[in-house]
Amino acid sequence: MSFILGKKIGMTRVYNKAHEAVPVTVVLAQPNIVTQVKTTQTDGYDAFQFGAGDNNRHLSKSVLGHTKKADVKPKLIKEYRGNVDAKVGARLDVSQFKADDLVSVTGVSKGKGFAGVIKRHGFHRGPETHGSDHHRAPGAIGSQQPQRVIKGKKMPGHMGNVKVTIIKVKVVDVIAKDNLILLKGAIPGPNKSWLVIKD
Repeated sequence: MSFILGKKIGMTRVYNKAHEAVPVTVVLAQPNIVTQVKTTQTDGYDAFQFGAGDNNRHLSKSVLGHTKKADVKPKLIKEYRGNVDAKVGARLDVSQFKADDLVSVTGVSKGKGFAGVIKRHGFHRGPETHGSDHHRAPGAIGSQQPQRVIKGKKMPGHMGNVKVTIIKVKVVDVIAKDNLILLKGAIPGPNKSWLVIKD
């Protein structure tokens, strides 16, 4: 299993061997450091934590103590469950991946604020003329039976800013000397947001 925390830089395009333009998202994945290894004997389950980024801000004593053994001050710490052969202080870098690998990418989508049903769920609008005042409203939301609004009804509300995972994303190229991974297509989240990449 290969995994790494990286920061989304932005989008560009590269050309393949057939001279076709391929849209790619550039991810900067500096080496991650393993901060803790959990085992069934000590913690009740197998897992390990790894951190990314250099945090220059003041850290709490609990976080400093937690990462003291690995001698790092990470901005972000993630945990991967599973029996993995890793030691505290080990480095995870982009060399785990290679071109044409298929990976899953998890990020937090862009927040859009409060949105109506047309923008949020793709509803059709109502008539604009002939006295209609039903332009962008959702319409009836209940039914005769049961006499309540069903849970999960598509309604206006907060759009975006949710955890999103995209699977089978193709790795177009890995530039190891610059710690860059080029992923095909668009990836959720704004630029400078953190992503979890794993195969």
